[in-house]
Amino acid sequence: MPARRSLTMRQLRRILRLYHEGNSTRDIVRVTGIARTTVQRALERTKAAKLVWPLGDEVSDEVLEQRLYAGSGKSAGFGAGVRKRQEPDWAELVRELRRPAVTMFILWEEYRKIWPDGYAYSRFCELLREYQQRLSPVMRQHHVAGDKLFVDYSGKRQEICDPLTGEVRMAEIFVAVLGASNYTYAEVTWSQTLPDWIGSHVRLFRHIGGVTRLLVPDNLKSGVNKASFYDPEINRSYGRMAEHYAVGVLPARPKKPKDKASVEAGVRFAQGYIIGRLRNQTFFSLAEANAAITVVMMDMNTRPMRKLGVSRADLLESLERPALKPLPAAEYEYAEWKLVRVGIDYHVEVEGFYYSIPHALIRQQVDARITTGTVEIFHKGKRVAAHQRRYGGARRHGTLPEHMPPNHRNYAQWSPERFQHWGASIGPETEGLVIAILARRPHPEQGFRTCMGILQLFKPLEKGRAESVSAYALAIGAFNSNSVTSILSNNLDLAAPAQEEGDGVESHANVRGALYFQ
Repeated sequence: MPARRSLTMRQLRRILRLYHEGNSTRDIVRVTGIARTTVQRALERTKAAKLVWPLGDEVSDEVLEQRLYAGSGKSAGFGAGVRKRQEPDWAELVRELRRPAVTMFILWEEYRKIWPDGYAYSRFCELLREYQQRLSPVMRQHHVAGDKLFVDYSGKRQEICDPLTGEVRMAEIFVAVLGASNYTYAEVTWSQTLPDWIGSHVRLFRHIGGVTRLLVPDNLKSGVNKASFYDPEINRSYGRMAEHYAVGVLPARPKKPKDKASVEAGVRFAQGYIIGRLRNQTFFSLAEANAAITVVMMDMNTRPMRKLGVSRADLLESLERPALKPLPAAEYEYAEWKLVRVGIDYHVEVEGFYYSIPHALIRQQVDARITTGTVEIFHKGKRVAAHQRRYGGARRHGTLPEHMPPNHRNYAQWSPERFQHWGASIGPETEGLVIAILARRPHPEQGFRTCMGILQLFKPLEKGRAESVSAYALAIGAFNSNSVTSILSNNLDLAAPAQEEGDGVESHANVRGALYFQ
């Protein structure tokens, strides 16, 4: 059954006309959308007042209202006519209703203790709802303190001017609205990507000094991978942030505008407050723009709301903050999660660099948690490796000795430079062969054993013969120990024609040069 509501004189005249035309009460309800009981009461009052359609010209709206509601103690609309009952402070009741576990019945009981002859429960609720309807859309939403925090981006953006080039870049406006107090937080970031989205949440929680029970994002791609009425899929990195703060994520349901009414009304109000008041200012950095937005938001949150008589900041302190959950000991550090597979060399690739994993996990799928400073690897929820994150200029491989198979650990003290120096001690051709072997491997470490085998072969040889074998191996591209052994055993280097002047290891197509390893 539709909710009860008071009637305007225009609606009353329509009901009378439809009834006079022979329509039943049910038909009138269907046509007008007015509650059945309201229509019935209106017709009863009309009959009691001996009013018939058509009404005469002398029956104005004021006369009609007086004849229908005179002496009843109520009127057709909130605030119209004269009430004979004691009036509570409706604004105070609206604020109290937002406290956890407070209901209209509790408020009515408290009201009747003070005014025993006051309004009956049904009339009390009706008038309270009427007062709520008169509030702005931002204040009208009924949410319990500490329960929900609505987050979204504004549809409008803020201009930021590059001080060097004069180029104007548009920044996104992040807006959050606390459900019960309507306290609003805003800031600008360069994008709506995951790092900016999560970073805004971290700064938001720090600003309000606590965490609500639920976060309600508007199905933004940075936070929600798949929007669904029944089973929304939360982005994993966003979910980890929510776990850190012990806050639930409840995305607004698709095609359900009431789910996001608070944040949409708050966003419109905030963006008008921000963009309208800052329209004549030029900003040259995000920090400069955010400093100005902080001042504007402080003015907005500390200004008393016209209908409630208190400010958003007052409601935050008295109503919302006591109900917020405390912040964790440490702020959340932004991290991205990726599903990667361990290679046969017991390394995983992350952003073009390689990090070692315990060799027993070769070919297994693992989760990589990537922050600005570390790369952590998890297998079935357990951390199995942690590395300092590598960036440009660093060696592409990070290998921990404890991750290596036992037969590889014997070579952990070796390096490409050491093998190159060893080859150079025999001669330039042998040094070139070592460089070529290491350069052709995906990871230089994989060529260490080959170099060890070849250098062992050369130990009993004179340097001249070792150089001859190395030159021949370079010429035919023989870069493994078996091929070099075959050259030496069959004296292939001795039967080969002499190398022409100008042909040397540095000009060979398979050699990248010593600078490759520096």
